[in-house]
Amino acid sequence: MEIRNPIIGADMPDPDLLRIGDTYYMVSTTMFYVPGAPVLKSKDLCHWEIVSYIFDMLEDNEIYRLENGRNAYGKGQWATSLTRYQDRFYACFVSHDCGKTYIFSSDDIEKSGWDRVEINEVFHDMSFLFWEDVPYLVYGNGDIRIVELKRDLSGVQEGGLHRLLLQTASEGMMLRCEGCRAIVRNGYIYLLFIDWPKGGRRREVCYRSQSLEGPWEFRVLLDDDCGLPGCGVAQGTLIDSESGESYGMLFQDRGASGRIPYLMPVQWEEGWPMFGVKEEGTQEDGEGQPVWKVPRTFELPFAAVPAAPVAVSDSFSHEENRLGLTWQWNHNPIPSCWSFTERPGWLRLQTGHVASGLMDARNTLTQRTAEPGCICEIEMDASGMKEGDYAGLCAFQGRFGQIGVSMKNGRKYLSAVQKDDQGKLWETETELHADTVSLRVLFDYRDGKDQASFFYKEKEAEWVQLGNILQMAFTLDVFVGYRIGIFCYARKEAGGYADFRDFKIHMMADGGSCEESI
Repeated sequence: MEIRNPIIGADMPDPDLLRIGDTYYMVSTTMFYVPGAPVLKSKDLCHWEIVSYIFDMLEDNEIYRLENGRNAYGKGQWATSLTRYQDRFYACFVSHDCGKTYIFSSDDIEKSGWDRVEINEVFHDMSFLFWEDVPYLVYGNGDIRIVELKRDLSGVQEGGLHRLLLQTASEGMMLRCEGCRAIVRNGYIYLLFIDWPKGGRRREVCYRSQSLEGPWEFRVLLDDDCGLPGCGVAQGTLIDSESGESYGMLFQDRGASGRIPYLMPVQWEEGWPMFGVKEEGTQEDGEGQPVWKVPRTFELPFAAVPAAPVAVSDSFSHEENRLGLTWQWNHNPIPSCWSFTERPGWLRLQTGHVASGLMDARNTLTQRTAEPGCICEIEMDASGMKEGDYAGLCAFQGRFGQIGVSMKNGRKYLSAVQKDDQGKLWETETELHADTVSLRVLFDYRDGKDQASFFYKEKEAEWVQLGNILQMAFTLDVFVGYRIGIFCYARKEAGGYADFRDFKIHMMADGGSCEESI
């Protein structure tokens, strides 16, 4: 099977992998979206589908209810470490907004909603480490620390080991080591990290030792941008196949589309896991180590096993109020304010509170967009909206864009809103002549274009573009790739609603236009 990188053209950062027999599982970061911490499944390391979520709701507080100006944007669930221990599955991550480390566990990795314990300390970017039959977490940024866990992984072991493990390089570094993934192999502890030298790019590095006491040896495992200047492919882990070959899964920051995963072979040289391939004719670098590159394509000795996409169309014709696994809410939803059953065949979003705008509106339903681009469309019925309501589709990130129906002075208007790089909102509107309208958002990531355009269609008319083209940007205040969102919020009083049906997502073909792909 030929692998083409990146293997998933959608936001899927901070991967950790686990193999059970011939089946691979991967966990990723979704921060403030709920349900959170998606678990993906694959039979061939290339085709991945979401099978469960580790938690349904992280906390029920002002932060996750978007109350009083508080939110978890850029925070929430970070960089989960995944393991299997004594026939049970464990996932550990921090939440900086909550000031806690969480350990979730389940006897079924494909079941959503795992059991949980909480530790009232932040073990940043931690990884499980099992060494000499003792469980630990290895964590930190630059100064890497270790803490011993109870044998049942239910918390920190009182009186156990908790100390500085090693100090990573600081001179000449823009980012010291973080993003730990700990692996034990052939008597060595391998600690995989990212770092970022000044004047360089993110790279994958490793410290190894045969003891927790050291000494620790260091090597750069990969320093490559795969043709996207300055955007190093790094942070992730490696996994062995049933037949013993090793493969790495790392990600790359690719602009507005997000942080995108890459798969590559791993070759063990002198006991070091070198990521990627050595190109013909490459020379030794200044440190005497080989130059390794991320392959754009390579052969994997597996048969392809298709999987469900991570972004899918949805008719919203469901007999129960249960979301498909590709959907996530922006922060905690109000359960009583959404339904598939109140009007069969439609998703009803009801306003349950007054919001100042998109970023503090609850019950915005989202899913990923994907490279090289896509078109998202939906039909909307605005007959249930109240004065001040705004409902429709959005390109969701810190620099967002919206198109939908706005209720003003007893009349309905088609309204497009874009937020520019200075934080200013630009609105364009035109009167709506009926209660129903079709909406479209076009995402174009080709060649770093990173633009979104907004359209509407009344009855059988042609699509009409409304408002400006949004210049999308991956902003660190939100820290996720752009998503399509379905929103409905009140700016004056709660109680109105909008109905949506027949959500469609059309993926752009490589090298063509979105219009040609439909």
